[in-house]
Amino acid sequence: MAVSICRSSRDRALGRCFHCFPCLSDPARRSSLGLKGILVMLHFIYAGILFLFDSDLVDKTKKEPWYTALYLLLFFVTLVQYFITSSSSPGYVIDAMRAFNETNVIYRKSLVASKQSASSKNGSLDATVEGCQSGRNFQGSTSASWTKLVMDLYPPGTSIRTCICSYCNVEQLSLWILYALSTLHGMWLLLILFLAQLQPPRTKHCHDCDKCILQFDHHCVWLGTCIGQGNHCSFWWYICEESALCLWTATLYITYLKGNISRAWWKDAIMILLLIVLSISIIFLLLLLLFHSYLVMTNQTTYELVRRRRIPYLRGVPERVYPFSKGVCRNLYDFCCVGSSIYSLEPLPSAEELEEKSRPHTCLDVLTCRCC
Repeated sequence: MAVSICRSSRDRALGRCFHCFPCLSDPARRSSLGLKGILVMLHFIYAGILFLFDSDLVDKTKKEPWYTALYLLLFFVTLVQYFITSSSSPGYVIDAMRAFNETNVIYRKSLVASKQSASSKNGSLDATVEGCQSGRNFQGSTSASWTKLVMDLYPPGTSIRTCICSYCNVEQLSLWILYALSTLHGMWLLLILFLAQLQPPRTKHCHDCDKCILQFDHHCVWLGTCIGQGNHCSFWWYICEESALCLWTATLYITYLKGNISRAWWKDAIMILLLIVLSISIIFLLLLLLFHSYLVMTNQTTYELVRRRRIPYLRGVPERVYPFSKGVCRNLYDFCCVGSSIYSLEPLPSAEELEEKSRPHTCLDVLTCRCC
């Protein structure tokens, strides 16, 4: 009897908690929130113990407040960047489809209005030109079909079955039916629903997020989200800031141990233990930073690099050929300035482009900056 009462009271408490915080009703999100809490708590533990034990650092803060201010600024900027990255969208295919179809609806409206305006002005084409330009804000495409846009990214003759995601087919179809029926152009959208689950190249379905991600890199459990086209740049900056913060914190720990090694032994033991864990984290972060910097400069993703032989459009490509690379400078520009601002859909390279990319570099290529 007592056990049942305890269970019922626990269920009521959990029900209230899930009602106030719906994200806690999902076990995956609960574990993600737990990892986020642990990560933030570790940041405050390392900084708190440092200022609690190191009296020399406190004295230095009084004499040179700018030094501690810079450290605390980096500390809070890193945490802010962490939450920005964890809450950002990695670039969902369903959002790209919605943006594309809404753009085409606006384009069709403006085109009809411009034609009517042109006819009322005795053949003036000024409004028609403006209408055509307004429809080109999504990858330069004025096509009214998401299907045509996606299929044009694949080589001619590609079967449409190879572009369909079998995992989110039913879910996306039901979402598009609701969306189509809720708009004035529902009948037009219903005509393309049976092809709404098409995947552009470099897309993969994430089983943790249960959605298809554009330029899928990996699913980060510490962030609780996928890393893809929309947040890869933000993720790189977070790793960079986290690495700098850990290096600075490790330097302060080593400075404390050098000046206070003969004092309280239990403080030294705590500091040494934390420094060992911090050193392991620094090695991991620096390797991760170098790895993702290499991916950025070659326009690759972790999934494409690790699963290269299992991805259909990469099976016939030589190992040291980067099919989507546009040169280091252009890759960096697209990554930093373009990748997170629009839905960028990259076509698969043709046979001629792959042959050109696989051609060995010569001294003349270095002089002409072919790699850039």
